[in-house]
Amino acid sequence: MSELSNPKNVQKIIKDHQFSVRKKYGQNFLVDANILGAIVEAADIQKDDLVLEIGPGLGALTEHLLQAGGKVIAVEVDPMLIPILQENLKGYDNLVLINDDILKVDLDALIEKEGGGRKAKVVANLPYYITTPVVMELLEKQTRIESITVMVQKEVAQRMQEGPGSKSYGALSLAVKYYAKAEMLMTVSKHCFIPQPDVESAVIRLDVYDESERPVKTDYEEEMFRLIRAAFNQRRKTLINALSNAQNLSYTKERIQNALTEIGKDISIRGEALTLEEFAQLTAVLEK
Repeated sequence: MSELSNPKNVQKIIKDHQFSVRKKYGQNFLVDANILGAIVEAADIQKDDLVLEIGPGLGALTEHLLQAGGKVIAVEVDPMLIPILQENLKGYDNLVLINDDILKVDLDALIEKEGGGRKAKVVANLPYYITTPVVMELLEKQTRIESITVMVQKEVAQRMQEGPGSKSYGALSLAVKYYAKAEMLMTVSKHCFIPQPDVESAVIRLDVYDESERPVKTDYEEEMFRLIRAAFNQRRKTLINALSNAQNLSYTKERIQNALTEIGKDISIRGEALTLEEFAQLTAVLEK
């Protein structure tokens, strides 16, 4: 077992560096070697792969990735962790360590620079507070990404796979369905972390579609997702009211009502009842 996945050693590293876990970064360090190995296996990391890790923390998952993959780009937002990572991972020459906010990084440029034409496989133990923005950023920006294997809050992993009618069905569910094939691989107890989070976690893998492989074809991708976000921002309202009240949309109630009728839907329907295909159809009618 690596010392980076041994709970006692992790506590010692934290103490020796006088490091204080900061809630604002959602820091919960995974300290189960079996789970770490299972994540790398689930991500199918090979010796010639380019790996992008978001939030390496103390480097436990990073070390497993470095041993399995070709090159690992690790992006860590907390500057206090950079010297700790440099010390913990000093024996590896296939690491590119970056101190930055992943939401501010030009991922296309970074992957092109470090990848030599390769797409990247994203692997991460994502802080819960930033999971949805990060996943949406990775999917919507259409960066050079082959797959995304991430540890997230269990409820969020379930939301990524939900269908119409569920309470947790929403904009994230639809974005994942449009851009990737999702598979929840395992659940992880909160006892596998230091410090322990308040909730259970899960590992989910998203295999990103090429544009030609997407399950729904639309000429109005940007408009469709504006419409989807508006529908779920006021999910308890009828779709007509939610869309007509949205500040970034300019559809009148009459126009929305006519569009719903044209695609065969009741005018009292809510957004949570529509499939991805139906949102695409509705957007096309409204835009035309």
